[in-house]
Parts: sequence; structure tokens; C-alpha cells
Amino acid sequence: MKRVIFTVIVLGLTLSSSCQTKEIESKFNFGFEKIENGKPTGWYNFGSADYQIYLDSVSVKSGKYSAVIEYGGETSNYKALAFTLPHNYEGKQITLSGYIKTENVADGYAGLWMRIDPGIAFDNMHQRGITGTTDWKKYEVTLQMNPSETEQIVIGGLLVGKGKMWLDDFSITIDGKDIKDAQTYKKEEVPADKDREFDNGSNIIFPVLDEQLMTNLELLGKLWGFLKYHHPAAGKGDYNWDYELFRILPEYLNAGNNNRRDKILLTWIEKYGEIPACETCKETLSDAYLKPDLSWVDNSNMDITLKKRIKDIYMNRHQGKHYYIAMFPGVGNPEFKNEKPYSNTPYPDAGFRLLSLYKYWNMIQYFFPNKHLTDKNWNDVLKEYIPLFLSAKNELEYELVSIQVIGEVNDTHANLWGGKDKVEELRGNMYAPFKVRFIEEKLVVTDYYNPELKESAGLEIGDVITHIDGKTTELIVDSLKKYYPASNEAARLRDISADLLRSQNQVVNVKYVSSGQIKQKELILYPRANLNMYHWYRVNKDEKCYKLLDGNIGYVTLASINNEDVPVIKETFKDTKGIIIDIRNYPSAFMPFSLAPYFVSSPTPFVKFTNGNINNPGEFTFSSDLNIPGTEEIYQGKLVVLVNELTQSSAEYTAMSFRAGENTTIVGSTTAGADGNVSTIVLPGGLRTMISGIGVYYPDGKETQRIGIVPDVKIEPTINGIKAGRDEVLEKAIEIINEQ
Repeated sequence: MKRVIFTVIVLGLTLSSSCQTKEIESKFNFGFEKIENGKPTGWYNFGSADYQIYLDSVSVKSGKYSAVIEYGGETSNYKALAFTLPHNYEGKQITLSGYIKTENVADGYAGLWMRIDPGIAFDNMHQRGITGTTDWKKYEVTLQMNPSETEQIVIGGLLVGKGKMWLDDFSITIDGKDIKDAQTYKKEEVPADKDREFDNGSNIIFPVLDEQLMTNLELLGKLWGFLKYHHPAAGKGDYNWDYELFRILPEYLNAGNNNRRDKILLTWIEKYGEIPACETCKETLSDAYLKPDLSWVDNSNMDITLKKRIKDIYMNRHQGKHYYIAMFPGVGNPEFKNEKPYSNTPYPDAGFRLLSLYKYWNMIQYFFPNKHLTDKNWNDVLKEYIPLFLSAKNELEYELVSIQVIGEVNDTHANLWGGKDKVEELRGNMYAPFKVRFIEEKLVVTDYYNPELKESAGLEIGDVITHIDGKTTELIVDSLKKYYPASNEAARLRDISADLLRSQNQVVNVKYVSSGQIKQKELILYPRANLNMYHWYRVNKDEKCYKLLDGNIGYVTLASINNEDVPVIKETFKDTKGIIIDIRNYPSAFMPFSLAPYFVSSPTPFVKFTNGNINNPGEFTFSSDLNIPGTEEIYQGKLVVLVNELTQSSAEYTAMSFRAGENTTIVGSTTAGADGNVSTIVLPGGLRTMISGIGVYYPDGKETQRIGIVPDVKIEPTINGIKAGRDEVLEKAIEIINEQ
């Protein structure tokens, strides 16, 4: 099943708080009865162009019309119908209800969705989506509210993959009461919210870069970010910190020598007034795992007065609720607040491009729990990328350089997940009819999406592709690596392989080895919509997630497991010789505290985390160990857990929970090395990325980031095994269970 995460575009739907009830109901248009230019008033859509949205007057739940989302094209992705609620509301819980009917929904799902921005709560039914053909039925999505932090609430319907869905009779309740009776929440605006001076552009013109200017811009970026997260004036929202950068830049760009530069920076800091003494600013905890890194201050060529001023600000830094940063309750990963995406300009001007780099560098500097694990010293990255961001000549170059700097954090969670339209165009929308994967460091055909295309394609399962359009696969991979962010090479090659036979053209020339012979082929490519493509692994939803293998061995795949399956699995496999749990996938349900306890007899620690501190940016401390609860009905046989490069994030966390078992063996190969709750980052131009927001460690302090879940028994597929249709990792698991 496809997982869809998307950013809702705000289209400025507003209503006066003095509207009468009937007017409010009309503007909600939850029944799609009010029409303008053939479309339901107040509703908008986003997603792939290969879908149609229209009104149906024949198939309705009630009234005259229902809304329809129908797939009809070339690139099966998703389409969303959306409505932004006119207000923020008082309350604790909000529920969206609506009726849905479907027809032939496949390769995805249909559902309702609701999001509370910025990043407060989100549900799009991805784990309980509707598939196939179904009649009208009522569905619900419920989210916990946080009115004081909410900027907008958006609702709608969503179709992922192929098929058709109808939507009708939406309703919203807040704490059980209809929304028309709900009390609106009045959020107090701060000065930063009202500053709109540079909404239409920064108007910054940069001179030719020389070494002095590069050094000056590096220093400005680090100081700008330091003040953003430490100065009380920024923390309270007294200033729009994005636009404060544009106000100092014109004079700063002409500073020239160090003396003049430092005077400009001191005057700039003084603009924000004296900082009161901080009674609660604590020194960094002695047992902090990571401590704030202000080495850039001491290592810079600033004069001593400016350095002292910066350190004074640090010792009297902002405390408590912050305009730009918070930590998600109960988890502790960073929430980057009040960060505007500036989506109206996909190719931002030079000032906004520099702002984008400054934002990202400082978010990582102060709130990325794995900064110490990057290949490069993070302090050196900012200066390297300043000329690259400023020289990006168009939207494509801006997207590509953004991907490159994102790649410097070495985090598989950190990629350009939104806003990379030009990159997607460059990569193309035509695909080979088969899946390839790196096996024994070679690009190998592993599966046909559509078996009926095998004869025309001509390549066999197990064939090795050596050249694409005249270039060796090794050369192509080396040229692409910087554009595929990842924690480790296993995850990087996994992601690159998905795009190697993707093109704007209808054919690619491939040279390959088949049965020991070198062959060449003009390979026909197909639109994604014409292929039964799957992302990482194929899931047969018609099969149970568990089965009994020969030799009295239980097998469970987490790719399609539900919580309702757990008691059945326990009962079915209680007398087996061993159980194999396959996590070479992404679990469809959360298993650490439902299935994992079946394998431990007493509470057993399996993980601990590091969390950041908004009161001391850059400080990360360990949480207490988290335990798997024990059970009296512990499983008596062996447990073998299968992992590989497809095991990522929640899958890795789940593997850690099973590793706590008393008779567990992990079998397979390197996992993706990206665990922990993710935090979203938006950047100018409507770009969206993420980071692993908490550090994830074993109870003994061993890291999982970049390393992943290290198998007890390492085994990988072979080319001969692929040719023979064998699952050699599964075979090894069976062998381990059968050992006396």
C-alpha cells in the first residue's frame, strides 16, 4: 500500500466571524451542492494531473451532487480534494465524517483525510484505506486539537493509485458538537505575523563572490541562526526573522573588511534591545550526550567585543515557548514552527535562496540529533554551499543543490520529498517493465511488474544490466549518488536502482549479460500507470500475513499484518518449532508492544532516545530505557527476524523490539539506518524535507543511525539464487530454526 504524505496549499479561504449560521453552512458546502463554474464552491485540489475531479448528479448519497475523483492517466500517484476550514476552533478533539463509494480502487486506497497545521496532527487513512468496489458507507477521521498552536485545519478526500471514488455528505464535529455551534479560537498575532514587507521578493543583489565576502556570508548565516534560536526578541516573535536577514544584507554585502563587518553586526544585534538577565538559563548538563557547538564563535576572526556579545546572549538566551521551535509532546522531536514555504515562487530569488540555506543549516546545527554522525564537519558545510545556492540559475538547479545539501546530513529520512517538480521532469515518467536491484554489486533484474511484458522486453530474471544508453551502470551510479540522500550505501543504492531505467524517452538502450552471453536491447519503457509497479516490495493483500511452512515453522510478514492478527498468530504458532518474522518491508501495523512481548518473559529494555532542548539549542540528553513488557505465555521456540535495506524507520524500531526476545536471531543484511520520529522542514520555493528527529540507541548506548540493525547472521541474495527463484535469506532462517 502506498503511503502518502503531502503539504496542503493554502488558498486563502476566509469567512467573517460575524457570518450568520446559514451563511456559514453555505460556505462549508459539505454536501457539494453549491456550484461555481462546474466545481463545488470553496473546494480545491492538488496532486497528480492524471486524475479528474468532477461532480456526479446520478450516484449521490443525498442531495443533487456528489464529488468524484477518478484516475485516468499516465502516472498513478494520488489526487486530493481539499477544503480549508474558515477558522481555528476551541476544543480538544475534531472529527471529520463523510460518505465514500468506490469502484475498482487498486494499487493504493481511497479515504478521508484531515490535517492540523503546522504539523500538529494528520490522518489520511493510509492504514485502513478503502480498496476495490464498495457502496456508500460512512467513514471518520479524528484528531486531537491544539488551538493555541494551530494555523489552519484542512479536510478532504483522497485517492491513491487507480480507480474511482465518490464523496458526499461531509460533516465536522468538535468535542461532539457540530462545527456551526463551535467557538472560534482567536490567536493573538505577534509582530512577526504582521511583517509582509518582502512577500514579493527580497530585492537583494549580490556582488561577485570573493573569499572575504564568502567568509562574511558564512559568519552572517551562523549568527543569524544563533540569534533566531537564542535571542529573546526572535523567540517571542517580535520580529520576522526571515525578513530581518533581508534588512541587514544590503549594507552587509558592502562591508568589505573585518572591522567594518563586525561593527555592522554589533549594530544589528543592538537593534533588538538589551537582554534581561536570565535566571533560569542553565549550563549544559554534564551528562548531556551532545552539547551545543559554538566553536564557530571562537574559531572565527570576529573581534573580541562581538564574540563577547554573542556569548552574553547565549548565557541569557530565550527560555520557554518559542515562536520558531517546539518539541512534539510525548515524543520530543523538533517541530519547526512558523516557517513559511513561500510556495508562490518555485524558483526563489537570490536572497530567498540564501535564506533557504541559512534556515536548513541552522535547523541541523541546533536540532538534528545525529549531526555528529555526518561525513563532513557540519561547521564546514555552510560556506561550501553559499556559492552553489547563489549561482543556481533556474528552478531545476535550485532543487538539485537543495537535494545535495540535504544529502550532507546522511539521513535516509532526509530527502526532497516535496517541491521537486523539475527533478521529477528530468528523471522522466517512463519506466522499464521490470524491477532491478543491486545484487553482488551488480544491477540485476529481479521481478516483472507485468509478466505479460516479459517476452517483448526480452530480459530474464537474474540478467545483469551493465550499460544504459552507452554508459556503465557504475559510472551512472557514481554521477547520481550526490542526488540520493541516504544514511548508508545500501539505502542509497536501493533508491538509485528505482530510477536507473526511468527516462523521458520511450526507449533506452541496455547492454546486459544473460546466461553468460553479452546482449544488447532497445528496451521499451511504459508510463507508470500501465505497469503494476510497486515501490520496494510486492504485497498480496489477498493472502494472510501468516502461514505454516514445512517442518512446523511459522512465517509472518509485517507488510500486511493487522493488530487483529496477533492473537491468531500466537494461537496458531504456539506449538511450532520456530517463528520467522519478515521485516524486509514497512510494517502495516505497530508491533513492538503487541507481538514483541510474546518473546520475552519479563520487562526487557530494548531502546533509548536522545532528545533536543529548546532552552539550550544543541543539547541532547538520553531518555530512560524503554521496555518490552513481559508475558507469562512466552513463546518457547526460536524466533528469527529477517531484515535488509528495505527495513527502515518504524521497521528498524520494530526489529529492535524483537531483538529483545530471549531466543532471537536477526538474519539478513544492512538496514536503511534511519530510525526515529521524523520532523518536517519547509524551505523557500515550496520545498519540503524531513529529518530523523530523535536519536535512537540500544540500551547499551550503541547507535542505530546510519548503522541500522546489524544482523547476527549476515546473508544476502545471490544472482544464482535470483535466477532460481530462491529466497536465500528465508532459507537461512529455516536452517537456523532446524539446527539442534
